[in-house]
Amino acid sequence: MGQTLLITDDPGRSADLVGGLDPGLAYRVHDLRDEADPAEAAAVLVTDVADLGAANVERLRQLLARTRRGTPLVVLLRQDTPQARLQALALGASRTVRAPFDLGRLRRALGAAEDRAETVPAEARRRAEAVRAFYGSVFVAGGPVTPVVVDNGTDLVARAVQETGIRDWIRAVRRFDDATHQHCLLVAGLAAAFAASLGLGPCERHRLTKAALLHDVGKIHVPAAILNKPGKLDAAEKAVMRLHPAQGEAMLANQGFEPEFLGVVRSHHEMLDGSGYPDGLVRRAIPDLVRVVTVCDIYGALIERRSYKPPMASEAAYAILQGMMGRLDPALVKAFHPIATAFTPSFPLDT
Repeated sequence: MGQTLLITDDPGRSADLVGGLDPGLAYRVHDLRDEADPAEAAAVLVTDVADLGAANVERLRQLLARTRRGTPLVVLLRQDTPQARLQALALGASRTVRAPFDLGRLRRALGAAEDRAETVPAEARRRAEAVRAFYGSVFVAGGPVTPVVVDNGTDLVARAVQETGIRDWIRAVRRFDDATHQHCLLVAGLAAAFAASLGLGPCERHRLTKAALLHDVGKIHVPAAILNKPGKLDAAEKAVMRLHPAQGEAMLANQGFEPEFLGVVRSHHEMLDGSGYPDGLVRRAIPDLVRVVTVCDIYGALIERRSYKPPMASEAAYAILQGMMGRLDPALVKAFHPIATAFTPSFPLDT
């Protein structure tokens, strides 16, 4: 077994716990309150945090976002409550173990977590890299973006998702460091899978995947410092970010794209209740194609990996979609459930 990193709000308590596991176990204890991040990578991360107040949960979330990078995570539940389990789920737990902690179960949990490390099949990695190379070469400031070129990229995404499945596609794409590449390829893959789940024909599948691939093209004009900022945007940065739908529409307007695709690029942040942007559209003014891409866009943003947050667990992300049914199309949210289920990691919860 590789080295285990134990993140805790009480180093003495946690050191006593893991010290009884195995004399040969390589582990380090990291105080959650330390300003510096752990210096070395670990094979398994374990959290042992008794105080689940808002400050500790936020500190833990940010630390995992900076250090995890696909490493399996075991969450020790000193309080076996629904809130604690939901928090473990939101943190992306690979496995949970509830108190009282039996040494045998802890050993098995650590071993199982390391065995279940997020490995991505070589074919999924290869296909994702090919699409990323396409995206990085085509969607550049000042470069022409034409329907024929985007059709080629759409076919690459559709074939990759069909051959590898949405689960491996997401796992492969989430390893990309560039936030825009990761997000757009996640959303395009989700759209391709959603189209297949809805039973759409080849032309309609292509249409939806193409719309999703194009939806954030306007972010080419957003400064990289804002796109890749390791934290939440301030008011001025949000104002700049909110320009990307109109900028994307203007970028594609004279390139031969059909109006429905321009509509997706401009309106994918619109909400049924009029609370979206840039135009505050309401219900019937928002086309069906836009509504579908918006569901995929929001879900993709929730499950993606960013420098300031770990990927949200699929169940928690879908629960947020359900809570937005007044703003999102309820029928589409319900229909999206099989896609969220397909990506639901199955990890055993110790009882």
